[in-house]
Amino acid sequence: MMIAAARLEPGADAAAPWQRQLSGAIRDPRQLLERLGLDARLLDGARAGHVLFEVRVPEAYLARIARQAPDDPLLRQVLPLEEETRSAEGYVLDPLEEAQHRPARGLIHKYAGRVLLIASPACAVNCRYCFRRHFPYADNSPSRAQWQEALDYLRGDDSIHEAILSGGDPLAASDRQLGWLVGELEAIPHLKRLRIHTRLPVVIPDRVDDALLGWINATRLQKVMVLHINHANEIDQTVVDACTRLKKAGVTLLNQSVLLRGVNDNVATLAALSERLFEAGILPYYLHVLDPVQGAAHFDVPDDEARTLVSRLRSHLPGFLMPRLVREVSGEASKTPL
Repeated sequence: MMIAAARLEPGADAAAPWQRQLSGAIRDPRQLLERLGLDARLLDGARAGHVLFEVRVPEAYLARIARQAPDDPLLRQVLPLEEETRSAEGYVLDPLEEAQHRPARGLIHKYAGRVLLIASPACAVNCRYCFRRHFPYADNSPSRAQWQEALDYLRGDDSIHEAILSGGDPLAASDRQLGWLVGELEAIPHLKRLRIHTRLPVVIPDRVDDALLGWINATRLQKVMVLHINHANEIDQTVVDACTRLKKAGVTLLNQSVLLRGVNDNVATLAALSERLFEAGILPYYLHVLDPVQGAAHFDVPDDEARTLVSRLRSHLPGFLMPRLVREVSGEASKTPL
């Protein structure tokens, strides 16, 4: 399923630089190849993958991809390949079986004490390994009126202490919409924490603007932002500056990565990532093995190899910079350590 562009409300940040960058992202495989000076022979495969899951690369992220380098680790995350059209045993549309855990529209409740809200169907970048590349966003993009069912669910369960905004990417929604939703959440007395899972401060750092910081600063909820960065080259000075603004607003910054063949599947790259994260004020959190989503099998790193990499990584990093190697298994009460 193609992920829709962010829905803009009339008068809601219509001229914000980040929204112009979001709407102006590259969405054509030919344009992506031409802009990076890549061999036109890659086009047929890129088009085949694009049909299944469209290209989306914003300019701010494109600027960090090396030209004429088909194996660039950032490029591999966003360039469609013919391999995506091949079926692989065990690779399915809904690898985490999230359809079984949706008690209300736009809400996923899998783990005790916390729920996940699909705050936006849109993403700023379409990562080729995304475990929600086939997610039915059309059925899980509530209007304000439709959000009431999910909010009532939260109000009725005082064991829930944390609301997680996800998507798509929650920060692709307008600040007016996010400010309203967070206001509704903070009015629920048993909620303590707001967690935001996002890639937008990385791929479009201008997203961390005064409007976003306004509603983040205003909430009583403890604020955690989990970024998604897989390679040190994704962190340039604009990303560091965005993280600095978030930390000044009282946001705890964590990172989760996915272990990806051809992107970060070696000790030196993983060590450099953790070091660069800490320089930017972000703590490593999880290193996920690949979720077996249809179209992403070529990124797989077998579990035994992943364990060996992490074991070797411990000799290069202090403990506080070691991400936890995990797999998400449907039906389990938490992430499963490997």
